[in-house]
Amino acid sequence: MTTSYATKRVGDVEVFYREAGPRDAPVLLLLHGFPTASHMFRDLIPLLADRYRVIAPDLPGFGNTVAPPRAQFAYSFDRLAEVVEGFVDAMGLSRYALYIFDYGAPTGLRLAMRHPERISAIVTQNGNAYLEGLSREWEPWQAYWRDPSPANREACRAALSDAAIDVQYRQGAPAGLVSPDGLTLDKHFMRRPEAQEIQLDLILSYRTNVALYPAFQAYFRAHRPPLLAVWGRNDPFFIPPGAEAYRRDLPEAEIHFLDTGHFALETHHAEIARLMRDFLKRKVADG
Repeated sequence: MTTSYATKRVGDVEVFYREAGPRDAPVLLLLHGFPTASHMFRDLIPLLADRYRVIAPDLPGFGNTVAPPRAQFAYSFDRLAEVVEGFVDAMGLSRYALYIFDYGAPTGLRLAMRHPERISAIVTQNGNAYLEGLSREWEPWQAYWRDPSPANREACRAALSDAAIDVQYRQGAPAGLVSPDGLTLDKHFMRRPEAQEIQLDLILSYRTNVALYPAFQAYFRAHRPPLLAVWGRNDPFFIPPGAEAYRRDLPEAEIHFLDTGHFALETHHAEIARLMRDFLKRKVADG
């Protein structure tokens, strides 16, 4: 299937997105994480687009989406969710399955809480909603959340370095299977004007996501969305107990661990596509 590339205006944000699949097919909305963009789905989209309409936007502050500078735009997770909600409305999407990864999880789950009737299913790939899922690697960020001082903000800048991006992609992944394409592009994006300050703003805003974990969990219990967790078991940031915790609120959640790291699609896109196709065929009408 051919993937197309376009933009959609949402207020003062020009949202870039990639799309493939029949326009009348069930919709999959793919939400990327940090520090990447919709290019993380480049290998997954063709494996799903014969049966689904697959749409993957770049969040404000990421990839090819054009958003205002920090002085004119609040880079927070509430604001990211507002833009994605506006994008969904502008695209005319009334029903869709969510693929949530990393930052895409708290963004997408905000949408799910606001419009539970729109969510046909959730696929979470290292997309966390439980305290158990946070590893010790979060301590510098948590210190910044507790005390947003200039010194603690500066300490978080290490997470934006080339070396840190390499770790995100390579740690826990099978040796020799991670292409340099995605991580090289992410390093390029991190060097753009204001990019690091935007990311530091979002690191501070991440504390609002943790505060919402009980609300996300209440949404799961109240609305029982079908949920598939496909998790890189060697992720140094979001650890396996975060995947297993979904069963506490969604006993029928389907959970699979893959022998890879944080960016599981870099090495296991075929396996993830297979699991998704089986799950969605059983759980989503017309899937």
